[in-house]
Amino acid sequence: MSASAKNFFTKIQQAEILLAIKSAELDTSGEIRVHIESQYHGDVLDRAAQVFDKLKMQNTKLRNGVLFYLSIDNRRFAVIGDAGVNAVVKEDFWDNVMIIMIEYFLEGDFTEGLIEGIRKVGEELKKFFPYKDDDVNELPDEISFGEN
Repeated sequence: MSASAKNFFTKIQQAEILLAIKSAELDTSGEIRVHIESQYHGDVLDRAAQVFDKLKMQNTKLRNGVLFYLSIDNRRFAVIGDAGVNAVVKEDFWDNVMIIMIEYFLEGDFTEGLIEGIRKVGEELKKFFPYKDDDVNELPDEISFGEN
């Protein structure tokens, strides 16, 4: 596990991000994960898709998982959704989420940028995948870290 990825956010910042995930998932059956690693090789979307698969995010009942992938050293990130989410959101949704995040990232506020992206995704998931009484948390909420 990369020390720089694991320590990119302080413990307090990590707790704020986890709270944002839990809050975003309150009114939806959708699942949100955050993965951070130091670096990758190749295309950022390809790497995010590999991580999505490794985290078994495609295993949700409604295929409504969303991954926020950040590569610290590469200074790249991606936000990707599973087939169920992609089938219902507008074509430019992911670009709009990333634009919101970039505004914060350019100011050096990575925590708030990630939190705002999570909030935006949570709002969208609530529209299409509202919470039902029998919903269970299908994926862990904790931040995962890469080995690179």
